[in-house]
Amino acid sequence: MTGLLWAGLLAGAAAAETDRLLMAQLTIRSRVVVRVQTNAPPPPPVKLVEKKGPRCVPMADVLGAAVVAGNSVDFVLRGGKRMRARFASSCPALDYYSGFYIVPTADGMICSDRDSVRSRAGGECAINRFRLLAPKKDD
Repeated sequence: MTGLLWAGLLAGAAAAETDRLLMAQLTIRSRVVVRVQTNAPPPPPVKLVEKKGPRCVPMADVLGAAVVAGNSVDFVLRGGKRMRARFASSCPALDYYSGFYIVPTADGMICSDRDSVRSRAGGECAINRFRLLAPKKDD
């Protein structure tokens, strides 16, 4: 009889344990990286010349990009505009893999003297200035 009494007490204690409220804290962190493909349309048959460009370009306007030289990247923007991002120095790491990354900013802009492009190989190239690419006028 005492064995049954102990079994009943233990079963009651186990039931009381499962009725307790367990609390936990969960922290979720996320990071967004925008990958820019360099499969841009072929260059137009007209010569392009560089003109003074803006300090910043809206990130949402970038449709594609092409690595044309070791010290710059050409962006194709919505509306057909083309913009050249010139780097402070040569950036040979961009030619190693196809494509590069631009880390999104809070204001949604890519700005010279602030932002950089990151190669898939791990390199980072600071954008020195933007130049607007316009068709060369025949003289």
